[in-house]
Amino acid sequence: MTDKTAMSRPIVFYDGGCPLCRREIAHYQRIDRERRIQWTDIQQQPDTLQAHGLSWQQAMQRMHVRDSDGQMVSGAAAFVALWRHIPRYHLLAVFVSLPGIHWLAEQVYSVFARRRYRSRCSDQVCAEQ
Repeated sequence: MTDKTAMSRPIVFYDGGCPLCRREIAHYQRIDRERRIQWTDIQQQPDTLQAHGLSWQQAMQRMHVRDSDGQMVSGAAAFVALWRHIPRYHLLAVFVSLPGIHWLAEQVYSVFARRRYRSRCSDQVCAEQ
């Protein structure tokens, strides 16, 4: 991998302390055999957040991806950015990018994210790092 490729890899920020999140990310990591994506477990590497303009609270509230173009996205847009780089998920990324579908995906993700945040952060897990 060239330096340019390494610098342009998307970065996925995920909560490795969340069992569901951990399983889903492990699935994507198995498919990402060419290491197209940099995976950052915010539980293991909380120091990286500030360097990317994220607070601990923001990172715990929604999944974030810094895409290969340097743009930080979250929620449904983060999944689209991730799926664009994962083999077998390209068509899903295109489908979820469609305006009406993307809006619906964002609404569903927002409900999930709020519930996940409340369940994960009810016991001081989310106290400012």
